[in-house]
Amino acid sequence: MERRKFLKNTALTAASLALLGKKSFASMLADPVYQFKPLRNNVGMFAEQGGTIAWMINKEGIVVVDAEFPDQATHLIGLLKKQSDLPFEWLINTHHHGDHTSGNISFKGIVNKVAAHENSLANQTAVAVKNKTEDKQLYPDTTFTDKWKIKVGDERISAHYFGTGHTNGDAMIHFEHANIVHAGDLVFNRRYPFVDNSAGASVKHWAAALEKARKKFDKDTTFVFGHAFDPEKVIGTMDDVIAMQNFMEKLEDYVAGGIKAGKTKEDILKTTAIPGITDWQGQGIERGITAAYEELTRG
Repeated sequence: MERRKFLKNTALTAASLALLGKKSFASMLADPVYQFKPLRNNVGMFAEQGGTIAWMINKEGIVVVDAEFPDQATHLIGLLKKQSDLPFEWLINTHHHGDHTSGNISFKGIVNKVAAHENSLANQTAVAVKNKTEDKQLYPDTTFTDKWKIKVGDERISAHYFGTGHTNGDAMIHFEHANIVHAGDLVFNRRYPFVDNSAGASVKHWAAALEKARKKFDKDTTFVFGHAFDPEKVIGTMDDVIAMQNFMEKLEDYVAGGIKAGKTKEDILKTTAIPGITDWQGQGIERGITAAYEELTRG
């Protein structure tokens, strides 16, 4: 099964790259299937499978934000160890979903502390208990509510909880000196988002959370997004945050308008685009519509 999956993925990757017509076939096969990029002031990003990771290396130690899956986390750990022999001081989770926290377990015995919003820990625990995967978890040992801050070397790292959105436990993590923010899944850049009502999400408040983020950060902030339709655009700017806020507002308006007009959920789901939105792509438009409908019709 794993061999078939590997061959299929390799073939798809090669075929997709061949369509670009920019490199020889040999060089395409040699290209890595991951992104490992320095961004600014000792902070960089990593993406291979799942939600994007941010990392920092300075004279005091290493900090990682999110962990993808176990194999990918192990890959990242190896890459970071090649850069520095200093300790892994902190692993910080933006929220609890498995594509951001399943890789936590790879940091067991390696990282000194693990942090997340208190609701993220509660959600991670509940999912693990439900799925009987408690033995595959490395839970946060440090939690916070609205704000939290640490200092590692010359970098101050702060976490900000702006309220419910993608879940009820999403935080943005700010490397203040570098002015780089890991926004987690509060931003799906030009990609239809997953709205996890089972974990306290809110379509209505998601836009409000992004409005608070806009007031907290500035036009010079570089953002690392949890996901993007174009993998290269998991790195972005405040304009992308504004675009995501606009998408969430238009999503709520569309579903609320349909409900007010007496349409059924099935009728509302027939759309292939949210009115007023032209640049969101990919699969999963129905996920946001369904979540919005459930929230807006809840008693």
